[in-house]
Amino acid sequence: MEATASAKYLRGSAQKARLVVDMIRGKDVNQALAILRFSKKRAAGHVEKCMRSAIANANEAAEKANISIDPDDLWVRTAFVDRGPTKNRRRVRPAPQGRAYREQRHFCHVTISLSNDERPQPKAVKAAPVSEEKAASKKPAASKAKKRGGAAAAPRAKRKKADEKD
Repeated sequence: MEATASAKYLRGSAQKARLVVDMIRGKDVNQALAILRFSKKRAAGHVEKCMRSAIANANEAAEKANISIDPDDLWVRTAFVDRGPTKNRRRVRPAPQGRAYREQRHFCHVTISLSNDERPQPKAVKAAPVSEEKAASKKPAASKAKKRGGAAAAPRAKRKKADEKD
């Protein structure tokens, strides 16, 4: 079962809220709430409120479907932050020599989706099998200095030329 909650028009930039949301994505609900509770970021309070709303939505949907659901089994399936409008939050700040700087204050929209389904297992990356012949015939890689040439390889080249003349 999946439940979603969104909090719109939250004060603060989307970039700063994404820092908080990235900490809880894929975690258990209890672990995510603990992370949000003890985070020093200002957006953590708003994200925590949205998360509690998603938990309540999951309970309500389960009751309507006549299913029992344990909130401890929920985990954060998706969590993302979208940019909100800045049109009506423009402010003017005094600047030197009688000028004024325009500031745009930002809004953001947070969406959190919880699920009690099984988590997908991370896919293991398989290394390509290397035959013994290929492994034995590999030459050691050339150093970076030799590949680049230039000043790093120049003194060696001069010495070789000097040795050839003798």
